[in-house]
Amino acid sequence: MGRNRNRKAGSQEPLTLLVSKLSHEGRGIAHHEGRVIFVDGALPGETVIARVVARKGSYSEAVTETVEVASPFRVEPVCPYFQKCGGCSLQHLNSEEQLKFKEATLHERLRHEIGSTEYDTLEVISGPVTGYRRKARLAVRYVHKKDKVLVGFREKHSSFITDMDACAILDERVGTLLPVLSELVGNLNAKDSIPQIEIALGDPGSQDHLALVIRHLQPLIQEDRQKLENFASTRSISLYLQPKGPETVTKIIPQDTESRLYYSLPDFDLELAFHPMDFTQVNAGINRQMLTRAIDLLELKSTDRVLDLFCGLGNFTLAIATRAASVVGAEGVQAMVERGQENAARNALANIQFVCADLAKPPAEHAWLQQGFDKVLLDPPRSGAAEVLPAIVAANPERIVYVSCNPATLARDAAILRELGYQLIAAGAMDMFPHTSHVEAMAVFIRQSKFKEIKVQ
Repeated sequence: MGRNRNRKAGSQEPLTLLVSKLSHEGRGIAHHEGRVIFVDGALPGETVIARVVARKGSYSEAVTETVEVASPFRVEPVCPYFQKCGGCSLQHLNSEEQLKFKEATLHERLRHEIGSTEYDTLEVISGPVTGYRRKARLAVRYVHKKDKVLVGFREKHSSFITDMDACAILDERVGTLLPVLSELVGNLNAKDSIPQIEIALGDPGSQDHLALVIRHLQPLIQEDRQKLENFASTRSISLYLQPKGPETVTKIIPQDTESRLYYSLPDFDLELAFHPMDFTQVNAGINRQMLTRAIDLLELKSTDRVLDLFCGLGNFTLAIATRAASVVGAEGVQAMVERGQENAARNALANIQFVCADLAKPPAEHAWLQQGFDKVLLDPPRSGAAEVLPAIVAANPERIVYVSCNPATLARDAAILRELGYQLIAAGAMDMFPHTSHVEAMAVFIRQSKFKEIKVQ
């Protein structure tokens, strides 16, 4: 039986499966001989013929080979590489149903953790579903058998790189550049030692709006370096080289401008600068909507003191500063604190204080927390904000807006906040990554003493 459980996928006969629902990762869930099977490319209500690609403990993973009975919500994927490429998981589901799935994922998590449905549901924030992605890390590999350099995303269930000529989800300024990048790297002597290209884009028309960061494992000879410089110069691309870790990233072309890209927030009359390696939201349109909603939900007054935790380069901080008396932005990475200060100066905002702080430490160790705050916004990483929640409560805000990239940790933290005296009054999903199962979310909490007085419209 042990040999049967671990045998390679290719040795197994395809299975006919009836799919009951979608997992939180966007895969179909089916059952076969008492075993749960997660099926890529399958939708609820469908009958599919699938091939098992992995057996793990009590469940198996499979990929759809043929759809025998199709869901009414199935659509033709916008990308011809969808079946192989691991960059997207839901292109076969129509956009409206994708939003419903993400909304259901969020609220199922929340209601399971807090045991209540007594909060308002915010409308899902959505936007264009193609050409939206402004940041990406592309894998690069020279394949000797094909005598070709592949540039793109990795295949599903594989370390191989998808052989693709374009990407429908990347910003159109770079989505069609994949074959050009393949040819560029293929003409280098160093084609065997370039494992990735980082892409970052600012607003169209802004200075240095497209940057490529070339990771190279061996020093480049002058001939290769010149080819890269010529390529970047003729296409108005900012070129960066990365010989080792992120700290070694160096701008090569053009040399007469700073190492920055730019994006604007028209609702707040702001322009923010960022380095290509900085964390920024990949979807500029959703980011703008997200900021406007967050500011609205904070219900800022001109007298408010506001705390922005995990503030990064000031994405929320600067917007808050245009509406409140003052704002403190706290961030654990010193380089991001400096970027925030740079952006505050760039936008002539003097009512912001940026601090570098380990947000897992107790409140007593942060003097800036002793000032007290009327409102708090936090946008933590996927691991959530459990460690910092007591510090937030110690600051005694009347309202908290929590932006999350992981519904599971948001739900966990909502339960913690409830124990600490804060009531969830509204939550909603955001489609930051269309065609993927990734769910961005926003939730609003108020002190329980005010719960009966306040209702989100």
